[in-house]
Amino acid sequence: METDAAMGAFAGLGGELTPLIGRRTETAQITRLLSGARLVTLSGVGGVGKTRLALRVAADAARSAFPDGVYVAELADLRDPELLAPGVLGTLDVANPGRPGADATAALAARLGERRALLVLDNCEHLIDACARLTDALLRAAPGLRVLATSRQPLGIVGEHVFPVEPLPVPDADAAHSVRALSGNPAVALFADRAAAVLPGFAVTESDAAAVAEVVRRLDGLPFALELAAARMRSLTPQEILERLTDRFALLTGGSRVAADRQRTLRALIDWSHELCTERERLLWARASVFHGGFDLESLERVCADAELPPAALLDTLDALVARSIVNRRQEHGRSRYHMLETVREYGHERLAASGSLDTVRGRHRDRYAELTARAGQEWFGPRQVDWFTRLRLDHPNLRAALEFCLERPGQARAGLALAVSPRHYWITAGVLSEGRRWLSRLLAADHAHGDGDDAAGPDAAVRVQAQVTETYLGILQGDPEAAVRRALAACEAAARRGGHRLESAWVWHHHGILAVWREDFASAARLFTRARTEFDAQGCLDAALECQVKFAIAHAYGGEVAAADEACGEVEAAARAHDESWLHGMALLARALLARRADAPARAIAHARAAIVRLRPFQDWWDVAMCVEVIAWSTQDSPRRAARLLGVLHMVWESVGGRLGSAPFMRAQHLRFEAAVREALPATAFDREFRRGARATVDEAMAWVLDDTTGVPGLTRRESQVAELVSEGLTNKDIAARLTIAQRTAENHVERILGKLGFTSRTQLAVWAYEQREKPAGG
Repeated sequence: METDAAMGAFAGLGGELTPLIGRRTETAQITRLLSGARLVTLSGVGGVGKTRLALRVAADAARSAFPDGVYVAELADLRDPELLAPGVLGTLDVANPGRPGADATAALAARLGERRALLVLDNCEHLIDACARLTDALLRAAPGLRVLATSRQPLGIVGEHVFPVEPLPVPDADAAHSVRALSGNPAVALFADRAAAVLPGFAVTESDAAAVAEVVRRLDGLPFALELAAARMRSLTPQEILERLTDRFALLTGGSRVAADRQRTLRALIDWSHELCTERERLLWARASVFHGGFDLESLERVCADAELPPAALLDTLDALVARSIVNRRQEHGRSRYHMLETVREYGHERLAASGSLDTVRGRHRDRYAELTARAGQEWFGPRQVDWFTRLRLDHPNLRAALEFCLERPGQARAGLALAVSPRHYWITAGVLSEGRRWLSRLLAADHAHGDGDDAAGPDAAVRVQAQVTETYLGILQGDPEAAVRRALAACEAAARRGGHRLESAWVWHHHGILAVWREDFASAARLFTRARTEFDAQGCLDAALECQVKFAIAHAYGGEVAAADEACGEVEAAARAHDESWLHGMALLARALLARRADAPARAIAHARAAIVRLRPFQDWWDVAMCVEVIAWSTQDSPRRAARLLGVLHMVWESVGGRLGSAPFMRAQHLRFEAAVREALPATAFDREFRRGARATVDEAMAWVLDDTTGVPGLTRRESQVAELVSEGLTNKDIAARLTIAQRTAENHVERILGKLGFTSRTQLAVWAYEQREKPAGG
């Protein structure tokens, strides 16, 4: 090896002034990728940490993998494409950096020749074409060369392997925010480390853990934003930083004095990306900012396309934004779905507001989701039921944004009510009763204030009555006092009768039937359900009629006529099969489980209840799932430890419903007797331990216990087996969460538990094990 090559082995590599946090997995993955690929491009939004990651990989590689040198060319301050090759040459050959472009490219090719070297091209996005041409020329001329590029968009040449750099994982919004729970989170660790640098002795405490978790979550785990926020700890508390994130671009301005201008403030960083976009790309970025939580292509076309941004040009424009890391794409349930980091979205939202077209685009956004929910309501009873629920669940943040628009704009409350009640059972099946009531209550008040509230016979008044009836039903399910519910139902019935809204009158009778079940007056409940069903049949509403019939079956199955319940179950099951419907079919299976329990057939009761949960769980219908779990628990009294754990699961599920019930009212007496029997069968410490285990379980864990859903590996659930398989494919926790549609923190917890169960200490061991399991011959 020549001396000058050896001396240049670390050209451009400086020492790290701060530790690189939370990137161990990515560093290993990129290193493995470089061992086989000749060009690897780290792509991602500005501030995500591409440069730090590339420098760490390069520093590690310099020690062993590239004996002829590792060279880093920083391109951020370079503006003229003609100076690219001479600038890179200057990294290798400081003595003679002034050659013109063509000569410099030839000199680079000659210099690298047959050597085994790594060239890092950092910040290529503003010279993307020139970087692509130079890289292609060098790779062709120097077969031993590897190139590691960082760019907000890929170079786009043959042989390029793109490695998307994601923000650091953040705490799940719904998880506990204790110091212990946050201790392993990379985004929190980065914030705490940088905060301690400006506020010596700082550490996350129980009093500020929730605020720190929310700060890093609101900043998307974006390292640059986290470092700027941490710098504010010199003069603010975590809670005060959180309160000021409503204007994050004004708050996050304290970058290093020696950094480039675009790396001193969050706004300057995003400005840089904006400047690199075409006019159409900037326009779509601004308009797409009205979406919350993601969007699909069809919705983007309906909301953002017009004469200024023609539909024919939209897909190419979107593709460019994806390439520039402004928009992120991932596959969910077999379809492409697009997201923007909240920081990027807020920047676009500012631009949209400044353009004067914010209300217009938000109005189109509202209209799009009104159309989607209406279609979901029309197609709810049928083979697309689960698909529609999944789609609405994914678009729940957009539904919220559309409802907020209706509340903020005078005269739009009635449109918001129509949006909030279709499909009728969305708030119930989605397990968000409290939120549904809050929206309905606010919209009803706004509608009344606008002057339309008392017009029960107006042309669109049915939607107001429907909203009143729905809001009252959600209150029933949350355990509102019966006297208050009866007053509300009387008002609903009066409004329905005054306006001639026969369907809403029928729903009022259905709701009275529910109250009768609560009182264990099953005969009255059956009469009310029959009355409501007769009206629904007369109006041609098959799904509503069958819902009344399945409630009729449940009432009789629990405390009425067994034969009547059995016949009603058969009728509902036959109709559900004929229409390929899932939710009512699940409810009929719950009635079957109650019948089996009543017949003292615990094994059959458990089988029917589990089958019901399989049908109901895709809807996240925790109210009805809880009743199924209740039946399963009652049927396991001969296994008191398991029964105690299931009682804990029930506690967790009822807590998630957001009411005051703790058990279905008509099951409460039996629930209390059962719990007392289980407590008597176990030592107090054993009962408490198993109960806590169930109550603190994740939903996946709880359902695995309820369904006895285990794999052939002792102690590993099916979901844990899926997670292990994805680890073996090299997916990060964030990737796993996206693939399985679970919270990122849940994915992290799964990995930690699997490692503990199998006695492994690293993801690598787990990946090897999962691969070996997959490759085992059948029966091996």
